[in-house]
Amino acid sequence: MANVLWLQGGACSGNTMSFLNAEEPTVVELITDFGLNILWHPTTGLQIGDQVQDLLRDIIAGKEQMDILVYEGSLIQGPNGTGSMNYFADRPMKDWIKELSEVAGYVVAIGDCATWGGIPAVPPNPSESTGLQFHKKNKGGFLGANYVSKGGLPVINIPGCPAHPDWITQILVAIAVGRIGDVVIDDYHRPKTFFTDFVQDGCTNVTNFAQKVDGNFGKRGGCLFYEVGCRGPMTRASCNNILWNRQSSKTRSNHPCLGCTEPGFPHHDLKKGSVFNTMKYMGVFPKEVPTGRNKVAYYLEAGFQKVMPTNKRVMETSK
Repeated sequence: MANVLWLQGGACSGNTMSFLNAEEPTVVELITDFGLNILWHPTTGLQIGDQVQDLLRDIIAGKEQMDILVYEGSLIQGPNGTGSMNYFADRPMKDWIKELSEVAGYVVAIGDCATWGGIPAVPPNPSESTGLQFHKKNKGGFLGANYVSKGGLPVINIPGCPAHPDWITQILVAIAVGRIGDVVIDDYHRPKTFFTDFVQDGCTNVTNFAQKVDGNFGKRGGCLFYEVGCRGPMTRASCNNILWNRQSSKTRSNHPCLGCTEPGFPHHDLKKGSVFNTMKYMGVFPKEVPTGRNKVAYYLEAGFQKVMPTNKRVMETSK
């Protein structure tokens, strides 16, 4: 049996709701089939008030074993490092997290706020928000670059806004059954199982991307990368391979990928005109090209495809 404590900071609840909608396995199956014992959860936990404080103190004192500490929401340090902008159980949340992380078997950060700082960490960041072990792309965060849990691992990051529920439950299962050592994490501590392929892989518009067919909101058949700021070609996530609700994904419903599993999210720090818009040089060349591609080579390829299209729709609209 693995004891799990789930805490929520930074006014975030999206990942909690996502978790409760997991299907492979479901939350019920986590408990009945894989032996997870949820010590406390912000939505399902029965304890309130002093009962929660007593539980947390027992964990810190070693009276109650905590195998997995799950945290969602940005870690709020403000103002001036006091953490008083985010109180929980009668003290700053950051103080609880500091002490609980020291006794945790494993620490799992869920969602962009807990992993990188998320939207609250966008400059000027008055709440002094950060992630548990990263601040944007920089390793460090609240717990520091060298933090490792009692289980010998750094913080395991499961980003997303929100994170896919099955990403969460499958990592919890891996820990519960003693197989977390088989899970390889990348440079940003994301499990490679879910964050190796790009969102573009499996996207129904991938042919249009390859043949440079422009798309837009409400316009079927085109790629949203060229005009509407879709970040599918540079975002590592399995959204189009493990579908949401087993039905769809952003790009399959003709919505641009926002790149929410990457540490730069929100990209361009929400600069005016950067949301749902492909940032360009001279209004023509995308400032960002697919990961691993040389910019000049990509521009030449894109130009050639526009001039010599092979897709029937491109040929018709290029006349």
